[in-house]
Amino acid sequence: MSKLEEAIGIANPQHPQCATILVLDTSGSMAGGNIKQLNEGLKSFKEDVLSDELARKRVDLAIISFGEGVNIVSDFSSAETMPDVALEASGSTPMGDALLMAMDMIEQRKRDYKDKGIDYYRPWIFMITDGEPTDMDYGDPKWNDVAQKVKDGERNSKFMFFAVGVDNANMKKLQAIAPPERPPLKLQEGKFKEMFTWLSKSAQKTSNTKIGEQVPLDNPTGPQGWGSVPTN
Repeated sequence: MSKLEEAIGIANPQHPQCATILVLDTSGSMAGGNIKQLNEGLKSFKEDVLSDELARKRVDLAIISFGEGVNIVSDFSSAETMPDVALEASGSTPMGDALLMAMDMIEQRKRDYKDKGIDYYRPWIFMITDGEPTDMDYGDPKWNDVAQKVKDGERNSKFMFFAVGVDNANMKKLQAIAPPERPPLKLQEGKFKEMFTWLSKSAQKTSNTKIGEQVPLDNPTGPQGWGSVPTN
């Protein structure tokens, strides 16, 4: 068995890895234009990462959907080996379970890296939703557990957490889940492609730096950006 095969599915273990999980709302309300744009955005994201020599070796990507249950659409893999994805919209919005799964997967992946002596960047969790959780209510024990884990993860540099609200997303509830230092953004209408372009460029920037180096990301709320800060 080769070293690559021994490296628990990590395609390029000689490179530092940036574990990135996309947590995507596929509930029934995403049907129509949103799910179409989401699928198109995923395709362009993959193509952009593949176009960068280092990003294609260092971005370790997984996709979780939450709608008709919580599903691992694609487990961690390089963009080169990630299958093409065609998401469908149905069901409710089990956001709490999806976030718990994403955080567990990040911790397991970091253990994998450590076990194999592979360096890694601070992981990313990037969530897109057009609603609010249906598997937990504000202030109940599960809500408090999920929100605290998200905030602790960001504060303790376990991962970077990004939340993006689409259309009628409940931005106040997203604000209550997201860490205060990285509040949720509202996607400007029709700008899925721009958001995924920003995400791929950010992944490319990160993968072209040294471990621990601060990476200045483009401002997603700038004049040419795709997001806006919600007002209370």
